[in-house]
Amino acid sequence: MSNLVVKPVASRREQKQFVNLPWKLYEGDPNWIPPLLMEHRGLLNYRRHPFYDDAQIQTFLATRNGQVVGRVAAIVNHAHNRLQNEKRGFFGFFEALDDQHLASALFDAARQWLLKHGMQTIRGPVNPSQNYECGLLVDGFDSPPTFMMTYNKSYYGRLIEGYGFKKCNDLFAFWGHIEMVSKLDKKLFFIWQEAKKRFNVNLRLMNKAKFNDELEMFLRVYNESMTGSWGFVPLSAGEIKVLGAELKHLIVPELALVAEVDGQPVGAVFGLLDFNPRVKKIDGRLFPFGFIHLLRNPRAITKMRVISINVVPEYQRWGLGVVLLGGLMEPMQKWGIQEVEFSWVSEDNTLSRSSLEKGGSKLVKTYRLYDRDATC
Repeated sequence: MSNLVVKPVASRREQKQFVNLPWKLYEGDPNWIPPLLMEHRGLLNYRRHPFYDDAQIQTFLATRNGQVVGRVAAIVNHAHNRLQNEKRGFFGFFEALDDQHLASALFDAARQWLLKHGMQTIRGPVNPSQNYECGLLVDGFDSPPTFMMTYNKSYYGRLIEGYGFKKCNDLFAFWGHIEMVSKLDKKLFFIWQEAKKRFNVNLRLMNKAKFNDELEMFLRVYNESMTGSWGFVPLSAGEIKVLGAELKHLIVPELALVAEVDGQPVGAVFGLLDFNPRVKKIDGRLFPFGFIHLLRNPRAITKMRVISINVVPEYQRWGLGVVLLGGLMEPMQKWGIQEVEFSWVSEDNTLSRSSLEKGGSKLVKTYRLYDRDATC
């Protein structure tokens, strides 16, 4: 048996090895998109990130005969456990060669660390929570992911299930083309008209002059609307601030819409341009010149991801999501958007899934979350 060693990451050199491993594993893969390095290091807590004001992480590195062959992170999300009344740990940032012995050794290390921290069950992959990249791609390996969605080797599901993890929930990505608008189910137009009239909904674009305030409002609506959703934990004030700063230069106000009733925001939708082809070209490195290449001539990007269609609880199931999406069509056409991905949508969100399917959207990718008992 080769000399396999799994150890907790402790030094800066080991942190660098952990971060750099995917470049080795995915070399030559046309569908892999490198992470944005600066943000990636923050999500690993290698540079300060507010998620870890209320969470802990330990990363592990596997080497064989001195060569790095795998990695994983063990995460304790205290906010999740308080809200859900659980003792659940998480795993994330998993990457490895196709070797069950190696994968099991990595998961053993993560499980033991989680047990020492009082966790009884494990869920993953999350990088590092459901508010960021999450889920394992299990279907849809024929194309790259859209911006801020994950990608992985097709054999990872076999390695994870080989350790005893079982599916707990699937997350879906739907694809649509602007030409589908003319073929929409007439029932959706009826819902759109009736909901808008019933609540006297005012739709407006994001206010560029108050960008920071508007972005915080979008994220507050997101938090409120998701309350009660499967596995959801609200973003903290610190996370909202950091996410706002990270997204400030990437969000296009012309593709962000607010629904107001009596002058109060009750729903919001925004699309993110699919920067991933550009992220691949700059190899995930924003400095020294990556930022310039990433943001140059954004109107040349004709694909976007609808990252969030959110309506506060008291107005849910009244068609306001359809109103928001319908209102976004004209700004999309003005921009020149041709393709849209709606992601992700939880398999238990039957309302959103039904609306997208009625609109002609196609299920193109499936991401899976897994659970396992940590005590055996």
